[in-house]
Amino acid sequence: MASKLGLAGGIPERRVRPIWDAIDSRQFKNALKLTTTLLSKHLHSPYALALKALILERMGKPDEALSVCLNAKELLYKNESLLMDDLTLSTLQIVFQRLDHLELATSCYEHACGKFPNNLELMMGLFNCYVREYSFVKQQQVPIKMYKLVGEERFLLWAVCSIQLQVLCGNGGEKLLLLAEGLLKKHVASHGLHEPEALIVYFSILEQQAKYGDALDILGGKLGSLLMIEVDKLRIQGKLLARAGDYAAAANVYQKILELCGDDWEAFLHYLGCLFEDESSWASETINTPINPPKYVECKLTHLTDEVFDSCVENASAFVQKLQAEASNDSLRNPYLSHLEIERRKCLFRKNNDDNLVEALLQYYSRFGHLACFTSDVEAFLQVLPPEKKMEFLDKLMKNSNSLSVVPTRALGQSITLLKTQELIGNMFNLPVAELEGSAVQMAELYCKNLPLSKDLDPQESMHGEELLSIVCNVLVQLFWRTRDLGYFIEAIMVLEFGLTIRRYKSLDVKNILMETASHHILPQMLASPLWADLSNLLKDYLKFMDDHFRESADLTFLAYRHRNYFKVIEFVQFKERLQHSNQYLVARVEAPILQLKQSADNIEQEESILESLKCGADFIELSNEIGSKSLTFNEDFQSRPWWTPTTEKNYLLGPFEGISYCPKENLTKEREENVRGFIERKSLLPRMIYLSIQSASVLYKDNSEINGSLADPKISTELKALLERYAKMMGFSLNDAIDVVVGVSRGLKPYEVFGSDVIDWLNFAVFFNAWSLSSHDSGQQGGERTPGSWHVVNSLLENYILGKLRSIGPLIQSPQGDLPILVKLVTEPLAWHGLVIQACVRTFLPSGKKKKKSGSTDQSISLLSNAVRDAIQGLCSVLEEVAKWSQDQIKIPEDNKIDLLVSSLKRNGGAGKVFNILETLASSPNETQLGDRISQALRSWSPVDVGRKIVTGQCRVLSEFWRICESRIKSLKTLKQQIAQV
Repeated sequence: MASKLGLAGGIPERRVRPIWDAIDSRQFKNALKLTTTLLSKHLHSPYALALKALILERMGKPDEALSVCLNAKELLYKNESLLMDDLTLSTLQIVFQRLDHLELATSCYEHACGKFPNNLELMMGLFNCYVREYSFVKQQQVPIKMYKLVGEERFLLWAVCSIQLQVLCGNGGEKLLLLAEGLLKKHVASHGLHEPEALIVYFSILEQQAKYGDALDILGGKLGSLLMIEVDKLRIQGKLLARAGDYAAAANVYQKILELCGDDWEAFLHYLGCLFEDESSWASETINTPINPPKYVECKLTHLTDEVFDSCVENASAFVQKLQAEASNDSLRNPYLSHLEIERRKCLFRKNNDDNLVEALLQYYSRFGHLACFTSDVEAFLQVLPPEKKMEFLDKLMKNSNSLSVVPTRALGQSITLLKTQELIGNMFNLPVAELEGSAVQMAELYCKNLPLSKDLDPQESMHGEELLSIVCNVLVQLFWRTRDLGYFIEAIMVLEFGLTIRRYKSLDVKNILMETASHHILPQMLASPLWADLSNLLKDYLKFMDDHFRESADLTFLAYRHRNYFKVIEFVQFKERLQHSNQYLVARVEAPILQLKQSADNIEQEESILESLKCGADFIELSNEIGSKSLTFNEDFQSRPWWTPTTEKNYLLGPFEGISYCPKENLTKEREENVRGFIERKSLLPRMIYLSIQSASVLYKDNSEINGSLADPKISTELKALLERYAKMMGFSLNDAIDVVVGVSRGLKPYEVFGSDVIDWLNFAVFFNAWSLSSHDSGQQGGERTPGSWHVVNSLLENYILGKLRSIGPLIQSPQGDLPILVKLVTEPLAWHGLVIQACVRTFLPSGKKKKKSGSTDQSISLLSNAVRDAIQGLCSVLEEVAKWSQDQIKIPEDNKIDLLVSSLKRNGGAGKVFNILETLASSPNETQLGDRISQALRSWSPVDVGRKIVTGQCRVLSEFWRICESRIKSLKTLKQQIAQV
């Protein structure tokens, strides 16, 4: 209010403007200096204090900023007249929000609105606070008061949207929709509606209550004229009629839509849905809807008689023929896809329409076979055909390949489509190795032959035929899977690097929402690698993007309210919820602190400091408790993943060749959700179990006596036991049975294979069981193991398994990945946690200045335990020295030798290398006249040796980091060895 009189927060604007100019130009020191001068003249100005707080926050001084903000807040509460100034409050809100104390800004606005209940500006500020807090109930109440105050339509719509959010995203019951409907109905009666968006919201409220007839009446009345675009109005009408069960009228409406927009595939599916009286195509989206939904919908046809079905098909076919005849644009695919969809439904209904569908697919190929989208267009239709009909279709396509287009680019497109269709149907998986290799050679030759077509393309444009390189890569990877000849794998990398060299792509710029949809290509591998600095940056960047989005989402939501874009309000909130439920986000939230714990595991004081900052793992226990009831979303773009690893958890190449004829991109969402829940639930227990294990190991007795200032707390033992029981249950065992398993494996009575794929979890369990046994009264009765025995169990499990893995690993350069990730996990997780328990014990052994008289039984107990700890230190040290030596031996192999080994695998007689030779020949002598200067230069720059060096350098970096971790562990253990020698 004051700013309208030439004042800003009660201060002349000419004095404030230079400060804002300095802030905007990021001259924060100058801005702070100006603010200090301003405060000397306006000592008790909340606005001047708010400006100072804003500057301090921008300078990276959050504690000082918060203190200044609280002073300003206190002044505002003392002087009620100052509360009229929304500028002060909004500045404080900015700072409080950036300091993650939005509730303080909200309390300021609540207090102000309580003192000045009719101030519209303050009420809008309070509404903004509630929007940021996603407090939908309070968010509804404020605009209702504003509406009653001024009667503006926008405030009523704000309230109605807030009601919808309570129903869609909160715990509000559907009775609230009656309230929203009543508010709108009353407003329409007295004022009408003036915005198309308001009418859409009204329809949405009625539709959610299944009041389709009421919505149709409104659409056909005076208010319907608010919708100016005819096709938009028809879409709403068609949907409402179909939902109301008037399928005949709805079908007529969708016919009109298709006559106006011939390429509207969704409208055609709705049209068929109306003809067949099937509501499947109107299935509403949920938070779990995949980001790449299928191009077709499931359909229900069993309720139809033969006569009715035939009549519907006849009507649909006649209409589609009419659309095809009237299509003015040859590139419109929808009228021809529509014909395929009709034939698909005939197959589903009668199961004897395969020949007609095959013929329709051939016709579609003759018209659109040159397009890159052909295979994705027809994938859904091929799925309903039996294997023999798919092969019949493929055979006919191959025969047609002799009559390719005379236009070179179209002919190339048709050839690629043939190959992609073979890949889609799975025919390539059935070919003998020699034929499969021959097809890869033919594709490479086809690519090289057509490379001149890209001579005049812009560097950013896709090269003609570059999809051939992807298919070649798929074939070579399959050859590697079948033969285990490493040369094919290296050849596949060479092919991809060749293509990237010509396109001049050096890296993929992953930012914004790609952080969520594309990180799955690298995050799982990084989590299993020793490249901790890179992993830390990746997790920080990802979590920062997500957290920033959650903050900015509120800004976007309020902006949508201000601009009367009410459906965007719902969309922004639902999108934020989808991201908050992201499985990848939850995994990253758990893995980031666990990475910190791994990095500091050699220093127990640092570890305890990190655990303290994590509230000793208490928050993660809450997450573990809640994960079972959380709805998870999977936002990763799995369509971009190759066939051999359809999800992050599945990789066919790690197992033997299965002889399968096809690796489909299966729908594994349900299975993945179960796996991810279990993973997060187990991982979330680790920080708390590590904390309790350290506490447990810090006490040497089980009789509650005090040693070196440490007192055995029975609550620690009780809680750790409860968590061990949970951990065991997650692996499918009771606590006693799980102890029997680890004891049996440690004694050689059971093989390590009983651990299955959960070996890390089992070894973690053994480590925490040992820690619990140090302070537990009843651990001796669990599995029959006493304290020294439990040490032997853990030592034996870790030593034998790690050394067994180490001896089974060949030279890393000759086996991609192999067992290295599991070896890294063994050293950085269970072995690291065991090391922390050892550190805690040794620290407790050391004299602390308190001399206590010890009984003979106490001396014996300490002696037994210290011997067990000595043995553990010695055993782990020996194991780590072997691992470090193996890593060092791998690193010491000369780089040139490794590169020669890789490149020579492509130059043997027989086996891999044929595709590589074709590309190498092209690169060695490019025809500059045909290819142009840019492509020729790119070809000359491609070097197989450089590609080999990339591979070798990457492996060396991983091994060097792993060696550094091992050496750090060894150094820590040797220090402990010296310390315990003094006991």
